[in-house]
Amino acid sequence: MRRSDPGARPVRGQVRYGPQVPGTGLPVLDELVEVFADAARSPRQMPPGGGPGLLGATCGYWERRGLAVEEQHVVAAPGAGSFLIAFDTLLGGDVLLPRPCPAHWAPQVRLLGRPAFPVPTPAESGGVPDPYALLETVRRLRAEGRDPKLLVLCVADDPTATVPPPEQVHETLEAAVSEGLHIVSDETWRDTLHHPDDTVFISPAEMLPPHVTVISDLSGAFLPPSWPAAVARFPATGLGTALRARTLDVLTALGATLATPVAAAAAHALEESPWVTRRMLDSAHLHARVAAELGRAVAATGVLVRPPQAGRHLYADLAPLRGALDRHGVGDAQELEDFLESQLGMPAPGGHRFGDDPASLRVRLSTGPLLGRTDAERAQCLTAADPLTLPAVRRSLSAVRQTFTALAADDGPPAVPGTSPRTPGPALLDGE
Repeated sequence: MRRSDPGARPVRGQVRYGPQVPGTGLPVLDELVEVFADAARSPRQMPPGGGPGLLGATCGYWERRGLAVEEQHVVAAPGAGSFLIAFDTLLGGDVLLPRPCPAHWAPQVRLLGRPAFPVPTPAESGGVPDPYALLETVRRLRAEGRDPKLLVLCVADDPTATVPPPEQVHETLEAAVSEGLHIVSDETWRDTLHHPDDTVFISPAEMLPPHVTVISDLSGAFLPPSWPAAVARFPATGLGTALRARTLDVLTALGATLATPVAAAAAHALEESPWVTRRMLDSAHLHARVAAELGRAVAATGVLVRPPQAGRHLYADLAPLRGALDRHGVGDAQELEDFLESQLGMPAPGGHRFGDDPASLRVRLSTGPLLGRTDAERAQCLTAADPLTLPAVRRSLSAVRQTFTALAADDGPPAVPGTSPRTPGPALLDGE
C-alpha cells in the first residue's frame, strides 16, 4: 500500500484492528435495559456455552424460523469470534471464505497460524461464493497438496448488504458438499432484511441440514455491539456433536463465558416479546430507508453501489473516481479509508478489512452515524413518518452528498508526489 505522506497514520494490522459491527445508532430498548439491570444484581456466573434459559430461548428463536433444534445442539458465546477457532481446530484443513467477507473471519483463521483462501462472489451479490469458482479453488488447492475442509458463507451479507437468490445459494452448497466441505452459515443479519416481503432468505441449514452449522451474532438485530453475545446451531449428526463439544472445550479454555446481564438480555431478546419484535422491525425499516437514500446519493456521483438489501451498511466501489482520488493522494483501500473518515467524520473501513483486494477502492459505509448526534435525535427517527425529512438525517446525508459530489467534480491538477492534499470535509459526528 502506498504511504507517500510521512505523517500519515500507519497501516493497522487485521488482527490488532478490525472495524466494529455497524451499530443501530439508536438508544437501547428500555425493556432490555431493565432486564440487563435486574440481572446485574445477581452474583451467579454463566456456564461455558450458556445457561438453560438462554439455550431454551435460542431453540425457540430458531424453531420460529423453520430450524427446529434441541438444547444439546446449541451453544452461546460472548461474540462469534471463538466459534471459527473451535471449528477450525477440530476439522483441520483449510478454510474457504467468500471475497469480500465479514472482517473478523480471516483474522480468526490466521490466529491459528493458517491461511484463509478467498473465493470470488458473483458481481450481483456477495456473501456466497460463485459455485464454479468454489470448485475451481478447491481443486486447485488439492492439486497444490492442500486440504480444504470448511466453507464459511453469509447469505445476508456483511459487508455488501446483499442477499443472493436461493438458487445460487443451493448451487454453491451442492458444490461444497460434493467436495466434502462442511459449511458454516453466518446469519447475523437475517432479521434485518430491508424488504422481507420481496427478498427471499432461506438458510443453508434448511437446504442441506446435515452439512451446515449456523452462527449468529446478536449485535445484528437484537443487542448493541457493546453487549457481546452470539449463538450457534449444530446439525444433529456425529460431526455436529463433535463440533459442539469442541466449541465448549474452547470456550472453557478461554474463559469465554457470557456475562450474566448480557445472557439475560440475550435470552429476553430471543424470546421476541412484542416490544422487541417491534423495535427489530422498525429499526430494519429505518435503516432500509436511510441506506437506500445513501446509496442513491453515492451512486449519483458515478460510484458503483449494489442496492442494499439487509443490515445497516452498504458497500461502495469508488473505482470510477480513481483519478480524482489520486489527486488527493488516495491510491488504495487503506488510503481511501483514512481519506473518507477524515472527510465524513464517521467510520468508513476499506475493502481490505473484508479480505478484498487492497488495491481496490472499495469501502463500507454505515447508516447508524447518519441518524443524528444525540439520543433524542436518533430516537425520533423511529417514530417519524419519513425519517429522511428529519433535520439531523437531512444534515448527515447532505454532508455525504457534498463530499462525494465535490470528489466527482474534482478536475484539478494531479497531486504533487510526496504530498497528500486533504482538506477537512463536512464532518457528521463532531469528532464522535
